[in-house]
Amino acid sequence: MELKSQVALVTGAGSGIGKAAAIMLAGQGAKVGILGHTRSEIERTVTEIVDAGGQALVLEADVASEGDMRRAVDELVTTYGQLDIVVANAGINGVWAPIDDLKPEEWDKTISVNLRGTYLTLHTTVPHLKSQGGGSIIVISSINGNRTFTTPGATAYAATKAGQVAMVQQLALELGKHHIRVNAICPGEIETSIEDNTRQRHAEETAIPVEWPAGQVPISDGRPGRSEDVADLVQFLASPRSRHITGVPIYIDGGQGLLR
Repeated sequence: MELKSQVALVTGAGSGIGKAAAIMLAGQGAKVGILGHTRSEIERTVTEIVDAGGQALVLEADVASEGDMRRAVDELVTTYGQLDIVVANAGINGVWAPIDDLKPEEWDKTISVNLRGTYLTLHTTVPHLKSQGGGSIIVISSINGNRTFTTPGATAYAATKAGQVAMVQQLALELGKHHIRVNAICPGEIETSIEDNTRQRHAEETAIPVEWPAGQVPISDGRPGRSEDVADLVQFLASPRSRHITGVPIYIDGGQGLLR
């Protein structure tokens, strides 16, 4: 229970990595704001936490909406009195297509959710971390755009994930004097439902003609990682045990990125 007395916000907490992270943080004693745009999903996450003896709050919001984010963060701080941990996890794969086929509105949607959403999450929460005297921000990025560049047509997605790491490194210096740590987690292939919001067109036009080894994840006999694997790292970065770590992108891909 090393996070007892701490308050956390997790975006995209209705499923996948966000849900696993929220449950992990609550299991360590944190009160958790469960933020997402699908109410039924975030309610299920809250129910699981409460049934296990934890405390959690439903925060229905679109991370790309300034009004939604301000209302959600204000509700969280009003309810629990403080904010110490921010996990900026919400994101989409969006449309993967050749650059001359990728529509401007498709590009804008990916940028809006992944990059604007991360900006608004930090923009609305940092004042509370400053007033609290410090805290930990954890941004869920990806190996795509940072370690690997071979996903066919994923230009918009890769750009947002690279942008998130740049934000993390910039803000680690900006916020250090306020005792706020800012780090990025860059997962590889993880079993989540993010494929539900992925559309791919004409992959054959952008795919790299390489024959990968059987199984892309060396350390797990080719199997993808689990959301809980990422949640364990979230817990560490949220805790005092990572007190001297900031501005760091941490790859959690079982060696996948080294193959690609």
